[in-house]
Amino acid sequence: MRTPSRSLPAALAALALALGLSAGSVSAAPAAAVPAASAASAKKKVSFKKADNGSAITAYKWVTKNKRQLDVSVRSKGLGGKTRKVRLLLPKGWKFKTKKTWPVVYLLHGGGDADYKSWTRSSQIGQLAAKWNAIVVLPEGANGSYTNWYNKGAGGPPEWETFHMTEVFQLMNRNMHTGTRRAVIGNSSGGQGAMTYAARYPGRFKFVAAYSGLLSILSPGIPEALNTINSPRTDPDLIYGDPVDDRANWEAHDPWSLAESLRGTGIYFSTGSGMLLPSDAGLISEYFVGMSTMDFKKRLDALGIKYTAHIYSGGRHSWPFWKIELKRSWPKAMKAIKARKY
Repeated sequence: MRTPSRSLPAALAALALALGLSAGSVSAAPAAAVPAASAASAKKKVSFKKADNGSAITAYKWVTKNKRQLDVSVRSKGLGGKTRKVRLLLPKGWKFKTKKTWPVVYLLHGGGDADYKSWTRSSQIGQLAAKWNAIVVLPEGANGSYTNWYNKGAGGPPEWETFHMTEVFQLMNRNMHTGTRRAVIGNSSGGQGAMTYAARYPGRFKFVAAYSGLLSILSPGIPEALNTINSPRTDPDLIYGDPVDDRANWEAHDPWSLAESLRGTGIYFSTGSGMLLPSDAGLISEYFVGMSTMDFKKRLDALGIKYTAHIYSGGRHSWPFWKIELKRSWPKAMKAIKARKY
């Protein structure tokens, strides 16, 4: 039984600080005309349909001259009316006005100083996406832990799950022509978020991949590690609640506890082995991730759920490893969502 404790020894706290995973972070509504933010298309106006709760795209801007990367601004009810960015990588032939839809990958970033631009800034996703007829959606996640914050049982903003899984999801479907063949991928806390979202929304995603994500957040030492990471920015109990007193809420956002809901979904996950090597001195953040991931792997084995796992030696929690995992798993994602290579 995975039983969290209330205290964390200094050594575990140091590991947690090194980890830097995450921190404290239907009928269509009427359409609104939104001007382009870029000077090249400033005269154009596009009418965007709103999400069910009134959240809306308020602006857009082309990132590249070939119009294959687009940033949109979303005013979010779930985030208390704040505006957050979403980047889209678009396939050939995409345009605002079309009846065609495309397969879609939701790509989630990690915590710390990461943002919606992290994947295009630090990985080869731009080059990979350009070769396939799929849309890639990169939403802002800040340090929101990919959950609606518990707020000591009161709920309310920030509601990051609502932002991603309701607002952005509906806005992409209604305005950006995303289809029903979907995948969700993430690194670090985004990996945890990807696996959690796939489990909390059974059947929504055909494929999920998590690179160095905490996939068993109630494994020994993990709640304390998360709380240590989050405490410099906020009261960590605001996110999931107390790991003992509010265990039910932790379980409701724990991939290990939700694993049965992943049956039938293509699953890929990767991590360092969790075994420290001499070369890993000062780079031991993958230690906790490795232990958590192995617990998740054992859970899937016990349930007889199929998966692909890449458990590699070493402990580095960094982009060079995540770029390798993206390259390894991308063809599996494309196959699952039936995307076509150019």
